[in-house]
Order: sequence, then C-alpha cells, then structure tokens
Amino acid sequence: MTGTPLTLYNSLTRSLEPFSPIDPANVRVYSCGPTVYNYVHVGNLRAYVFTDTLSRVLTWKGYPLTHVINITDVGHLTSDADAGDDKMEAAAKASAQSIWDIAAHYTAAFKENIADLNIRTPTHFPLATDHIQGMIAFAEKIAPQHCYELESGLYFDVSTVPDYGRLARVADDEREGRIDPVAGKRHPQDFAIWRKSPPGENRQMEWESPWGRGAPGWHLECSVMSQHFLGASFDIHTGGIDHREIHHPNEIAQNQAHCDCADTGATIWMHNNFLVEREKGKMSKSSGDFTRLQTLIDAGIHPLAYRLMCLSAHYRSELEFSGENLAASSTRLKRLVMTAQALRDRSDGTETGDAARYLDALDAAVSDDLNTPRALPVLDEMLGDKKLSPATRLKTLAVFDDVLGLKLATLTREALRVKPASAAISPEAIEARLAERKEARAAKDFAQSDAIRDELAAAGVEVMDGDPLGWDWKPTL
Repeated sequence: MTGTPLTLYNSLTRSLEPFSPIDPANVRVYSCGPTVYNYVHVGNLRAYVFTDTLSRVLTWKGYPLTHVINITDVGHLTSDADAGDDKMEAAAKASAQSIWDIAAHYTAAFKENIADLNIRTPTHFPLATDHIQGMIAFAEKIAPQHCYELESGLYFDVSTVPDYGRLARVADDEREGRIDPVAGKRHPQDFAIWRKSPPGENRQMEWESPWGRGAPGWHLECSVMSQHFLGASFDIHTGGIDHREIHHPNEIAQNQAHCDCADTGATIWMHNNFLVEREKGKMSKSSGDFTRLQTLIDAGIHPLAYRLMCLSAHYRSELEFSGENLAASSTRLKRLVMTAQALRDRSDGTETGDAARYLDALDAAVSDDLNTPRALPVLDEMLGDKKLSPATRLKTLAVFDDVLGLKLATLTREALRVKPASAAISPEAIEARLAERKEARAAKDFAQSDAIRDELAAAGVEVMDGDPLGWDWKPTL
C-alpha cells in the first residue's frame, strides 16, 4: 500500500472524496463498455484509457481488484436518450449481415484496440445477450411497484424512487427533451425496461418475457451485469460524461427499485470528459464521421502515442484531438523511449542513488484524482537525474510503467516505426537504397546521395543521418 491516501472525484456528490473500499480485500469496479454495432472511435477509447489508469492505480496501491467491462450487443437504441431503433438491429439491416456476426466482429476489433493501447484485460468481459434471463428476473422483481406496461413495452416510473436524476447536471426540461416521447408514458423521464417487438417486425435478437416477445432496455443491462459480478453494492462505476445525464441516472433508479432503498449501486460514480475536434466538436460514433485507432496506425502513429496524449490531460477535462497534439505526443513518446533505451544500453545492473522522492511524487499525483498530467513531468525529471544510476532509473521506470501503462521499459525505437498504410516502399527496399546512398556519399557523389534522399522523402521516408536508427516513416495524419 502506497503512502498517499487516494482521493477520487464522485460525480454523484460533485466533490473529491477519500477512497474507502467496501471490502479492502476485493475492490469492485464496473465500466460501461461499447455497443458493438460499429468500430469504436478514439473518443470512445479515451474512456478505457481512463478506467485502465484507475485500475492500475488501485492495483499499485495494493488493492485486489475485480473489474468488469460489459459488451452491449443488444438493446442500445440509436439515441442514447432511449429513442429510435436498436443499434444492433439497425446495423444488421443496413449491412444484410447476421447480427451475431456483426457483434462478434466489432467485439474482436474493440479487444484488439485495447490490447494495442496496453489496456489491461478486465476480470470479466460479459456479453449482454448472455444475461437476458437475469434481466427478465430483475424486471419481474421491480415491475409490481415501479413499472407499468404500455403497448410498446414495460416502462419504469421514475417518481417511484428517491431523488431521480440527482447524478445528472442538466436542467430537468432539457433532459426530459432528450427522452423518447412515447405515448402513454406517465412522466417524460420514464424509460423502457423491456421493449416489445412490434407486430410483424422480424428481429434477429428477441426473447420471450412476461410482457411479450422483445428485447431489454439498454439501461437494464448494466444494472443486471454489475449486480451479477460485483453484488448490489460495489465501489466504483465509470463511464463517459454523456452517461452521466441519462444512462447512469436510469441505472441508479433501477438499482434503488431492486434493493428497495436509496443505495445507488456504486459508492463512487466517475466520468471522463469528451475528446473534441476543433471544427467538429465531440466525436460521435452514430454520425459515422469519426477517427478510429486503426486510422492512426494506418497513418504511421504508434497507438501508445494516443495513450500518452490521453494521459497528458486530466480525465475530467476536455481533450482536443488534433494532428498537432498527436504529433507532439508522438515526439514525446519517442524521446522517452530513446532515453529509456540509452539507460538500458548503459546499465551494468548496479543500483545507486535514492529514487524514493520520485515515487512519492508519482503517488501524490495519481492519488489526487488520477492526476496523470502532474505525474508525467515527474517521470521526465527522474529519467534525467544523473545522481541515479541507469539501473536505479530503470527500476523506477518499471513502477511508472505499472501505473501509466506506456511500456517504456521495454519499448524500442524500432517498435515505434509504424509503416503508414499508404506507403508503397518496403523496409527492405529502403535499406537497399540507403546502402546505395552510403556508397554515393563515400564516393563524394553528393548529387546521387541527395537524389536518393529526395526519392525516399517522396515515398514518405525520413532519412536521419547520424542517427543509429537511420530512417523513419513520416506520419501521414
């Protein structure tokens, strides 16, 4: 257990609070996962860099951890505000594919993304469709006192629970305007627990229930899966800031109805802010106009440069996504990797010097509501401290890696050399042309040497004279 007490911002109380686990032997965290009807975009992935940082800090501070990230493969409508068609069904119709195949494809793509970002695999990765019977049983328990049935399905009456919407920050009339205006609802904020399949509609995902054949409401899924894996009361629930206004208040209402108490389910509710583009605003998967992690990789950007960009801003602050910010993070990552690699080359294994103050500073930074922007300069200072032997700095770097997840202790410059998808020249051809250029320089044929350099530059290759690496790809983003 590290020395500085952990303090986290609780969206429910709008305040920083000392973290006090329900059970110190098993800290329980639930994170809202993706709806797998399309690829996640880099704005979505910011949420998982954030929750991975939380997970790493908790583990580093000595807490055994059970972490759940769900996969929503049914029930999430085309509007987060409980309106429109099921996103999965809509995607299946648009592509004329099996909804199960779509879910499997985009789930695999998401898991590949989080592996590329060095996000640790959670303890549990449940699929919503594996918990349908649990959702029906949960709904059956709360229905008599908290729900009512309409022609379109079973709806939750928000007036039956205390202080509905406390988590949300927007005014009631604005929030109500974003809820599906279904005829017959008692209150504008009431939301679907179970949606009946309309007569004559052929859905790929539907199940029998006491309220007719259909599918669960999106909000029901997280209440059921969090309770299944973590119990009715657990420590932390995370999600994007957009979940704070509707999805999470509805989860809380369901949890309160199920326990017949004021307990919201989680002790602390945490939300990361948006990734925004200067001209477009926040990224939206539903719009179809978004940037994927693979887009960055195809442009020649190492995925950990994106992780570093996320860590460079506090998770509760908006983060601007731009080519300039990404390029700056790429350069910063390269410099950190070069420094670490130089230390590995020089280390003889002898540890001298005391790095405790750097570990204390790291602890103080991340214990202050995961303040990674404050931790990164500490890392820079430690790596440059010549009073510490290379071995001591490398040992300390391994701790920073455990917390920040940047893999600096093992990453090489060669690994950062990501080939853009548009590059038509192979690394072997580049090496061959550089060998010819070396011969031309030796023969003082500088015109030929310059011509080869210009040829490689036109092919997207940066020639780096005097650098042991020799060359690198030019990112195309």
